[in-house]
Amino acid sequence: MSANQPSEQSESAHGEPQPGSGDAAVRAQAQRAEKTRGRNIPQFDDLPGVGDTANLRMGPDLDPACLGLLPLVGVWRGEGEANHPSLDEKYRFLQQVTFAHDGRPFLYYESRAWKLDGEGGDIVEPAFRELGWWRPQQDDSIEVLLVHASGVAEMFFGKPRNQASWEFSTDAVLRTPTADDVTAATRLYGVVEGSLAYVEERATSEHELQPRLSAKLERVVG
Repeated sequence: MSANQPSEQSESAHGEPQPGSGDAAVRAQAQRAEKTRGRNIPQFDDLPGVGDTANLRMGPDLDPACLGLLPLVGVWRGEGEANHPSLDEKYRFLQQVTFAHDGRPFLYYESRAWKLDGEGGDIVEPAFRELGWWRPQQDDSIEVLLVHASGVAEMFFGKPRNQASWEFSTDAVLRTPTADDVTAATRLYGVVEGSLAYVEERATSEHELQPRLSAKLERVVG
């Protein structure tokens, strides 16, 4: 279901239908765009070639191979929760996620997070950090390569669930000798009424797949 098609219902990142007017969603998106449409990620103007853009109104055209990922392009910020048996305790976090491109058939992905002292609280310290590449393929599958500052590298394979949600699971996980204990992971992303929501499940050598991260983020660029 496309974000710009009238609809009586939209789906959440969990696949649950949410009531809403398609016309109202379009108007709400236009209002949000007034604040975000003129912004982009910082660039150095003395670098050669075409720079990255997280704003589809600026920079190179999106490669046709990435059209299925178009709703993701932008910079997103919001709060989430980390909760897993491998953690000493659950915690809230502030997160910024960037999906950008340079006109080639992949998206650049970066995530930064900071621990909070409670919901809507003050920042305590930096939390998890990761970056990678989303590589759509001709058969509609998507390869996602992620590297974590904790010493973990993950290779995900996935596919769209519909025009505004995507799900992935790991095919391989590599760890340095000092890395976090991770054996497998899944992720589910969805753009719902202008917000980006996701859930990550993670398995360790001692725990089966269980929810670890979830967040709802709002667009700040694009």
